[in-house]
Amino acid sequence: MSRLESFIRRMTAQRDCLDAAADLIAGVPGVVLELGLGNGRTYDHLRKRLPGREIFVFDRQVNAHPDCVPDDGHLFLGDIEEQLPLAAARLGRTAALIHSDVGTGDRERNARLVAVLAPLMAQMLRPGGILMADQAMHREDWRALQLPGGVPAGRYFMYRMAV
Repeated sequence: MSRLESFIRRMTAQRDCLDAAADLIAGVPGVVLELGLGNGRTYDHLRKRLPGREIFVFDRQVNAHPDCVPDDGHLFLGDIEEQLPLAAARLGRTAALIHSDVGTGDRERNARLVAVLAPLMAQMLRPGGILMADQAMHREDWRALQLPGGVPAGRYFMYRMAV
């Protein structure tokens, strides 16, 4: 498979999981957290898919398309390990959906990042809320969900916070 084909499969899986997550939080009040703005494609999709939701975005620096940059009040800039605790203090347990797309190609770094971020995300994800991530994250209070049809196991991970 070419890198282009792999990218298309990853983006299709991401879109399908985001759409499923949007449906799953229909009855769950709260904000949306987008960890990893990147070029803004996912943020833009979330804005269109969840027009009534307040969306907070995290990234080290802004490199997104100008139309896909949130206002300063909804943007946490800097190291995620520093910004997420600030967001937790500011927002509390209000997240209906957290989308975490901050993994790298480095397995050890990813494992360390998950160990730091998972407890912080657990402080912010409200009961019944959904976590969608590019990395596996296991916690006793998160129940793994089945991925949408066509999304291969291990491509993305979805969890629901215990009620």
